[in-house]
Amino acid sequence: MTDVAAVSDSAGPVTLGKLDDQGRALLFTDARTANTFADTPVSDEELAAIWELAKWAPTAANTQPLRVLYVRPGEGRDRLVKHMSEGNRAKTAAAPAVAVLAVDTEFHEHIPALLPFRPELKGRFDGQDELRAKHAGFNGTLQAGYFILAVRALGLAAGPMAGYDADGVDAEFFPDGRYRSIMVVNIGHPGENPWFGRLPRLDHENVISWA
Repeated sequence: MTDVAAVSDSAGPVTLGKLDDQGRALLFTDARTANTFADTPVSDEELAAIWELAKWAPTAANTQPLRVLYVRPGEGRDRLVKHMSEGNRAKTAAAPAVAVLAVDTEFHEHIPALLPFRPELKGRFDGQDELRAKHAGFNGTLQAGYFILAVRALGLAAGPMAGYDADGVDAEFFPDGRYRSIMVVNIGHPGENPWFGRLPRLDHENVISWA
């Protein structure tokens, strides 16, 4: 699905590869939010592979505040479903796997390991709750987008949702207050009639300007 990148061994320019039409369709032009899922299982290895892709995409100062809680069917799923909006409960209950995406409000503790050439940046966030919340919210949302693309890249369908009681989910699964949920994503293989009709997208005239 890709043209192979020709990486230079010297200090000169590097030629990047690019996705072919099939790869672009898988991630973007043909990709859809799934609303029903087949009974096909999703393995722990497949779920682990999602993060192994998503983790490589950029965040500010490589801080990586996103945390992922996978919820399988059973008692844990029942605890999650009760906090979903009414229109999301049935599909969340039926999905083979569900990810609760959250941000770590103490992400800065990992800065010395993640940014080893500037470990002192950790000190900038010490005691700065508002600054950490703003940083984690922006970068965690970026990573949530990467996570959805990683799901698609692995041949799975994603059903991302903001329709849930965030305070309820956080109290249920993250009672110490360190993690704060930002999204719930159903994951699996598409089921019967999984897609709603494709909605319009804005065109160039509505989005792009030049300076």
